[in-house]
Amino acid sequence: MTYQSVNPNTGKTVKSFEHLSSAALEQSLATAEACFQTWKHTSYAERAAIVAKAAALLHAHVDDYAKLATLEMGKRIDEVRGEVQFSADILAYYAKNAEAFLAPTKLHPKVGEAHVESSPFGVLFCVEPWNFPFYQLARVAGPQLMAGNVLVVKHAGCVPQCAIAFEKLLLDAGAPAGAYTNLLISHEQANRVVDDPRIKGVALTGSVAAGRSIAARAGQNLKKSSMELGGSDAFIVLEDADLAKTIPWAVWGRMYNGGQTCCAAKRFIVLDSIADKFLEQFTAALSKLNVGDPMIETTTHGPLSSEGALLQLVKQVDSAVAHGATLVIGGKRIDRPGSFMQTTILTDIAKDNPAFRDEFFGPVVSFFRVKDEDEAIALANDSDFGLGGSVWTKDVARGKRVASRVDTGMMFINNIDWSDAELPFGGIKDSGYGRELGNMGIQEFVNKKLIRTAHLDAPA
Repeated sequence: MTYQSVNPNTGKTVKSFEHLSSAALEQSLATAEACFQTWKHTSYAERAAIVAKAAALLHAHVDDYAKLATLEMGKRIDEVRGEVQFSADILAYYAKNAEAFLAPTKLHPKVGEAHVESSPFGVLFCVEPWNFPFYQLARVAGPQLMAGNVLVVKHAGCVPQCAIAFEKLLLDAGAPAGAYTNLLISHEQANRVVDDPRIKGVALTGSVAAGRSIAARAGQNLKKSSMELGGSDAFIVLEDADLAKTIPWAVWGRMYNGGQTCCAAKRFIVLDSIADKFLEQFTAALSKLNVGDPMIETTTHGPLSSEGALLQLVKQVDSAVAHGATLVIGGKRIDRPGSFMQTTILTDIAKDNPAFRDEFFGPVVSFFRVKDEDEAIALANDSDFGLGGSVWTKDVARGKRVASRVDTGMMFINNIDWSDAELPFGGIKDSGYGRELGNMGIQEFVNKKLIRTAHLDAPA
């Protein structure tokens, strides 16, 4: 595991970083554990002052953080500005609401009185991905710091400067040393961190393979874990959908963040009666995107995060075509410096084609025609993943019925807007388990202690 800033717009290496030594890693864990012994006794108001200050600093320096993410992983500058602002909103949300979320819950036993109170686990180990280099950190830091936990965090190897900047943000906001610690560590060192008895919980956002590895290791150590993994979200278009509103969302749903989003629209499932019209308009809209430097606001199609990501995507498309899929547009890298991929549409994807099960992490559309609503739902559910999905119809009641029948952690009707700190985020099946954000997100790593008072005689 190397830590390098490589500008995906140019392919040039900007800066490299060394792994922590074993001694430095030990010192980081010892500092985190020592910090927890104090941090867990601080008041919600004291914690909130720090977390809210971090939110204010993010809001005050949006451009500085945004440019760093665009430099390291190629996200378009206006998109990163939105990410930074949302990250600040998440921190502010938990600073405001954490105390109420974790307030004691009164119970009503037959005899006496009882309540459940919440207390923090301790030092948490968080493993985070590159595709949202600030948001992924904010959505663990906000709730868990406010809950009284402290965090040691291994961020992705291609966004080290973003990782370092977020740690500095919290220190600048007044967080004590050890409350939030960035770890530039190898995979082998990460395994040692999971095994370390000072670590009390593990949270990972990343690939299915990474999730299996880390979850298994956490399980061997009997440590609570949460996993937010991949997705292959269905975008279900019913025959009465308003295409004037649906097509722009289809473009956004597939192309936001260069298509490198777990809950992006990836499988477009369209009723046959409207399929030709949808595909024609969707293809035209994708073809109008402006390829260019992600630092320039007029760019609407930037690079993928790395050369490796580009090569993997091209390989997947080639395999899909070799197994019988039809290539409508795209399929190749764009002939220019940097890691740019053509917008791509695949149709005629049979069940025995690897593309039927694969997650395409980039600007590749899998397009399916179905005869009716039931077939659309069956196809949406015929996936190893279960993160999110959407349904498009003028009949909201019908949309809700369809949404309830799709096996995912999240469904959206006539939108794909998950960017609200109050909305819980997470999936089922190979998309993982546990939830982040909202009230549910702060409950993942707190002990729910029952306390009962009753004046009872012992049983005879």
